[in-house]
Amino acid sequence: MVQRLHAFWFEPAPAARLAFLRILIGGFVLWYLIPQQDNFLQVAGSDTRLFAPVGVVFHGPVGVELFRWLMRGTIVAVVFLTLGLWHRVTGPVCAGLALWLFCYRHSWMKLYHSDNVVVFHLIVLGLSRSADALSLDALIRRWRQPGVAAASLTGSGYGWPMRLMCALIVSTYFLAAVAKLAGPLGLGWMSGENLRSQMAIDCIRKEVLGDEPNAVAYALYDRLPLFTVLAVGSLALEFFAPIALFNRRLGRLWSVNTFLMHWGIFFVMHITFHYQLTGLMFAPFFRVERLLELPRRLRWRRAAAFEAPAPVAAPGLSVAPGAVLASGERVLDTGSSTPKLTETKAT
Repeated sequence: MVQRLHAFWFEPAPAARLAFLRILIGGFVLWYLIPQQDNFLQVAGSDTRLFAPVGVVFHGPVGVELFRWLMRGTIVAVVFLTLGLWHRVTGPVCAGLALWLFCYRHSWMKLYHSDNVVVFHLIVLGLSRSADALSLDALIRRWRQPGVAAASLTGSGYGWPMRLMCALIVSTYFLAAVAKLAGPLGLGWMSGENLRSQMAIDCIRKEVLGDEPNAVAYALYDRLPLFTVLAVGSLALEFFAPIALFNRRLGRLWSVNTFLMHWGIFFVMHITFHYQLTGLMFAPFFRVERLLELPRRLRWRRAAAFEAPAPVAAPGLSVAPGAVLASGERVLDTGSSTPKLTETKAT
């Protein structure tokens, strides 16, 4: 049993896969945080009576100017994480700062639960050997000590972080399913009526606050059977999410369906879960390092097609005058036993 658990959690994986996840997720966090700085600062400047510490925030409100510099420091740390520079130091620093930053943002009477998974993933990447390949650290190490290419490294030290990232993903969905079933409606949540009511309330609230009416919500409201199907499907995806951990194909299938579910939520309710909608949250379920091989494969195929010899007629095989060979040459009738070839132009 212990051996099975060890094999499950510490399955060998290539360093390039974990490293590419570091680049993808670090890039996403930068894309998300940099434009959101004013929003974060606005939250940090809220009425202090709204402050209720969450997570690792064990203190009272900090000054807006101090928060500004801490947020800038977090962005710089994420840059270092993405580049993989001095990772043994900058990785844990990035993980700690990101955890504090998002917890502090959640401490003002509004929880952004869609941010939780990306923070957990940053922590895993910051505390693991995610910069052993495809990083400035690897480039410097290779320059100082030429040897085995870092991208070719494989080991259990690169497998467990991705397994943990997948476990964190499915855990959030499973807990969402448990919350639904433990609520007042229980299995009755699958009737679709509660889901339709949530959509209607969200739509009305946004209109009151000045948003444009959601035409899709109005068009679907009277179709209760559709909401029943959506409720059953979403609850099934959430409740059976842990199964995705134990089979690679099921994990990918679950990821694709959950990704499509979030896009459905976006179109129906205009709720934007950035990390989920980009699909990057589900990247740990896939062999993302294969994307790095695409340029090389395309170059190889192009070179192979260019160097392929033109087909010629076999000896003794008669070719009718006027026929066009696959090479683009036309057979002319010269009156001799040896046909003459001439190049044809495409029309």
